[in-house]
Amino acid sequence: MKTIKQSSSSKDSSREQYLYLTTRGRKTGLPREIEIWFTELGGRFYVIAEYATARWLRNLQASPAVQVRIGEKRFSATARVITADSDPELRQRVRQASREKYGWGDGVVVELAPVSSRGDEPRPSIQKPFS
Repeated sequence: MKTIKQSSSSKDSSREQYLYLTTRGRKTGLPREIEIWFTELGGRFYVIAEYATARWLRNLQASPAVQVRIGEKRFSATARVITADSDPELRQRVRQASREKYGWGDGVVVELAPVSSRGDEPRPSIQKPFS
């Protein structure tokens, strides 16, 4: 799996409108892919769930190890929900960036942090490989 380097990700991702997020189904264990708007700040990627009950959101809350595709780039990432309690400034910056890019930024903010292939961050364990 190819890891995006932070120095080149901004150039590559700024042209793209959609991110393809693959979560693991919390009941079936099968990979589930969605197409979603995204923003990038500081080498991390952010998506916003319109509803807190979205299935993809519930899947990544159960298993935060995800796969991401932006254009031709593919990488593993760790997902975490950004709340008003956990990081209010970041949550607001992401919502504002989404409003500027798409004209919309309400909902549940999710951070997708690329997993380093150099071992800087622990690799999340995935029970079944994605195909």
